Amino acid sequence: MTGLRAVLADYLALRRALGYRLAVAERLLGQFLDFMDAEGAGTITADLAVRWAAMPSGTSPGWRAQRLSAVRQFAVFAASLDEAVQVPPAGCLPGRPARAVPYIYSDAEIEAIMAAARSLPSPLLAATYETLVGLLAVTGLRISEAIRLSRDDVLLEQGRLRVIEGKLGKSREVPLAASTAEALRRFAATRDQLCPQPRHDSFFVSTTGTMLTYARVRETFAGLCRKAGVTARSPRCRPRLHDFRHRFAVLTLASWQQSGADAGALLPLLSTVMGHVNPASTYWYYSDSRVIPMLAPLHA
Repeated sequence: MTGLRAVLADYLALRRALGYRLAVAERLLGQFLDFMDAEGAGTITADLAVRWAAMPSGTSPGWRAQRLSAVRQFAVFAASLDEAVQVPPAGCLPGRPARAVPYIYSDAEIEAIMAAARSLPSPLLAATYETLVGLLAVTGLRISEAIRLSRDDVLLEQGRLRVIEGKLGKSREVPLAASTAEALRRFAATRDQLCPQPRHDSFFVSTTGTMLTYARVRETFAGLCRKAGVTARSPRCRPRLHDFRHRFAVLTLASWQQSGADAGALLPLLSTVMGHVNPASTYWYYSDSRVIPMLAPLHA
């Protein structure tokens, strides 16, 4: 089994060199090799993979399929080094993780959330969350990317942001509208007045001058939504920070369609701005039947 663990290390190193982080895959595959140890097995077999992926009983089909997929991809790599390795057949544990239904915020809802932010008791937090929500809505940034922005990454004179090592280690530049750049400039002046000696060079800072944390931002955002009256539309359609990204994609597609542009041909441009590794991730916004009907009421 020591040899198979070395193969796993090589597999992870190779895929990470291609830009994949594989945090979940590394954890799952480590658990699978532990299972093989307990079974006294020295070689990957389809039976072992399927039995492990189906554990424990009662898990969702999507999770079982995800577990098997992780083993299957690793087995393909391992089989190139050892012909005794069996690659589990595709589809032997059907299922896929259920996507959350995107919560496409209306203009009025965004304005209400930003107004709620202005009522936060700390002037610095009020300015921070109002600006953060606005930035997410108009740029399609991931919340993790917005939190990690340094002051040097916000190039207001050039009208762009630099996103350093976003998802899967990809870096990119995101253009800013003139009005967005001006809003960020006003925020920066307020931030520097209220926090003249920050402890971190991040663009958005906490009341103690440190970088914002995702857990705290998520908790604060949930409170802002409650105050703004922005509530779940269904058990699977709840307002999330990530849904600002969905809204940005949908609005961009809508504007292209309304102008008569070929939205399908322009998808690679949207992929680049959003930092998608695979254009198929962007195509989902264009093709998913749950998203396209949401285009009409966006400004309601």
